[in-house]
Amino acid sequence: MSIPVIDFGSYSLDEEEVPEEPMHDLRQQLKTALTEVGFVFLKNTGITQEEMDRVLDISLKFFQQPDELKRPFCWTNFDSPCHGWVFPEEERLNPLRPPDLKEAFNVGFLQPDIKWPQGEFREVLTSFFHRSKELSLRVLTVMAHSLGLDPEVFLSAHRFVGLKNNATALRTLYYPPVGQEVKEGQVRCGEHSDYGTISLLFHNNEGLQVRTRSGEYIDVPVSPGYILINIADLMQRWTNDQFTSALHRVLLPPAGDSNTRQSVVFFLNPDDEALITCLDGSNKYPPVTGRAYLMKRIHATLD
Repeated sequence: MSIPVIDFGSYSLDEEEVPEEPMHDLRQQLKTALTEVGFVFLKNTGITQEEMDRVLDISLKFFQQPDELKRPFCWTNFDSPCHGWVFPEEERLNPLRPPDLKEAFNVGFLQPDIKWPQGEFREVLTSFFHRSKELSLRVLTVMAHSLGLDPEVFLSAHRFVGLKNNATALRTLYYPPVGQEVKEGQVRCGEHSDYGTISLLFHNNEGLQVRTRSGEYIDVPVSPGYILINIADLMQRWTNDQFTSALHRVLLPPAGDSNTRQSVVFFLNPDDEALITCLDGSNKYPPVTGRAYLMKRIHATLD
């Protein structure tokens, strides 16, 4: 099995609206991919490879600084884990493994008085946050149509993206070279599923693997200009398992490979007080608010 690829050109960020016939094809393709795999590549989204590269480049400059220059931006200095630096080996996404060999910077609250690294870091990442937000809401619209729903069912639960009432985050990640001090069972990012609604992934090196319904892990290729979309846990609960939130991981590179790895992920989450209940009226999953579910999952990962 491989990750499906869908041409999103008819509803890209360059288009105002999509005619009915292309929307019909788009929603059918997206529904099939998200129910059978839970992951899908989108091409021709309107977000260019140049935009992605700019985020990766400026992020790398931040991560390559000494820790003492990054420490003032540690997430613990802010009101929420949705903004700031996450230092190396602070998280373990699989509690059965040692801490993950990665560091990150989260961008979630776009208030003017919040502290940022100097230079273009803030401008570049906030611009990309807004672009990713716009694309993710378009993806939600197509997903709603694919289920025969009014798009407002999903969109109305994402009114405060970028504000304090919502924990959506753009996360830029850095996986340093792997040395000799690796612990037994340690990987770059342990097996996990994402927490919120959907995620948008941009990456520059191989290493990501996705678990299929049969239980095997498959490698995710690097395809310049493509964006990897995946279903997260709350969307699976919301749709009563129609859409699948799949486990994924980033393993260590082959022995002797000293390459670094970078990725940027836009984690779309529902508003803090949005109540997520099964859309079919069943009680398979109990109602939960966006914030309650997210905070429970985040705190479980911090080492």
